[in-house]
Amino acid sequence: MNVQYPVALSGAKSSTLMWSQEHEVGAQALQQLRNIAALPWVHGVRVMPDVHLGKGATVGSVIAMKQAVSPAAVGVDIGCGMEGVLTSLTAADLPEDLSAIRSRIEAAVPVGFRAHEYPVSIRRLGLDPRAWDRLWGAFTSLHDGVQDREKKAHQQMGSLGGGNHFIEVCLDDEDRVWLMLHSGSRNIGKELAERHMRIARDLPHNADLPDRDLAVFLAGTPQMDAYRRDLGWAQEYASRNRAVMLALVMQAVRESFEHEITFERPISCHHNYVAEETIDGHDLLVTRKGAIRAGSGDLGLIPGSMGTGSYVVRGLGSERSFYSASHGAGRRMSRNEAKRRYTVDDLVAQTAGVESRKDAGVLDEIPAAYKDIESVIAAQSDLVEVVAHLKQIICVKG
Repeated sequence: MNVQYPVALSGAKSSTLMWSQEHEVGAQALQQLRNIAALPWVHGVRVMPDVHLGKGATVGSVIAMKQAVSPAAVGVDIGCGMEGVLTSLTAADLPEDLSAIRSRIEAAVPVGFRAHEYPVSIRRLGLDPRAWDRLWGAFTSLHDGVQDREKKAHQQMGSLGGGNHFIEVCLDDEDRVWLMLHSGSRNIGKELAERHMRIARDLPHNADLPDRDLAVFLAGTPQMDAYRRDLGWAQEYASRNRAVMLALVMQAVRESFEHEITFERPISCHHNYVAEETIDGHDLLVTRKGAIRAGSGDLGLIPGSMGTGSYVVRGLGSERSFYSASHGAGRRMSRNEAKRRYTVDDLVAQTAGVESRKDAGVLDEIPAAYKDIESVIAAQSDLVEVVAHLKQIICVKG
């Protein structure tokens, strides 16, 4: 049966439209959405087809609020997002054995809990250092409790992290080679988010919320001002982190070939962030947690899993979705359930043809733990148009 999206969420106290059917969403996630919609500051909620349970706020949700913002609706990986670039390489340029390219990328970009031994030289990568200088110049203005984290934040600039973060080499349907990566604000973003979430939970106006993890800051208060300052800094850190990583990956790929390689202008998009936007004629604070902006003409990246490919998309400017689209395929089961249900042999089978880790350390990232990316893209055909379909041939994970 063909479903006409969006559909309204039953029992929601404010306008809540879904690009998914209720029976496809877990009961806990649905309750989270109803809890969010019941907040008195919420203008409306939009639910993407990759929706799933999150901490406090649901992943795959877009929340428009009046003079308020909830740190949990952003998440702990502030500014997490995607970066992608089309190269001049084609499939015919690639060696049959891709392991050497993967090794070069892994040598250039620390993964998991690792960081660079020394801060990366921005100038040597050919990037304009002024933006990074401004970023570090503002570090002393951040939350008092993170002042001793500056050295670590410097060393983690240009590092991947773990979990669902990745670096990939992909082919599109025309056999052109793309580079793509997914990461965020690393430990410093997490530290800032958790500190502000603790502060918000103790504020009197949050005492009677259905879920204290949904605690909000209110405009015109020192707590809101402090959070917006740190939030903006962490979003910038995440963006700069991806830019450094992409430059390192591009360098590693250049060094893998004897002939010159050129790169198009990168595509970059946050999917855990807050922006001031006009929605339904109102100036609101829009939080996208596991969602990308899809305004008219906006380019975005929607990844699947480490074995199923990704999409480059262009936003159609849907007012009904608050100008948003999904950030990926979205998990259909928890990490623990994936590890219980599947084996390393399953992982090997599901990532056949991809040069990647195939061990117990990434079993929770097995493709079967994610929703079907084709269905997710189909469900939001009124939100984005497909520019390119990418299939990974190399996948680096922490």
